Amino acid sequence: MDTTITAARAEVLRDRYRSRLPERLQELAGPAEGNVDLPLHIVWSGRTSYSLDRPKPRMTLYRTVLAEGLREDLVTLLHDRLLAEQWPVLRRLISPYIREVWEDAFPELLRTAPADTTAA
Repeated sequence: MDTTITAARAEVLRDRYRSRLPERLQELAGPAEGNVDLPLHIVWSGRTSYSLDRPKPRMTLYRTVLAEGLREDLVTLLHDRLLAEQWPVLRRLISPYIREVWEDAFPELLRTAPADTTAA
């Protein structure tokens, strides 16, 4: 594939994710416990309800919302403390474009990440 096309696609994806970011991590004021039901514009098939009290479902919810959610979804469904706590693992499960955008915007997330930043 032409590297120019690949680079252009990557920048389109970065711009898409960047446009959804909150101004500050503290704006992420979603629930920190209980169950969360995702709207259809985020998850249109399969599982739609997730328990924040269990690590694996919480991680799946955060992956899905980061990838598919709009700015409003991010601030109402994600919690800043839970995002920071999960970031060392979560950053390895999300798209590199999402990871780059979030870590560039919020360097404090890197303080919770392991020293090895090469993992995708």
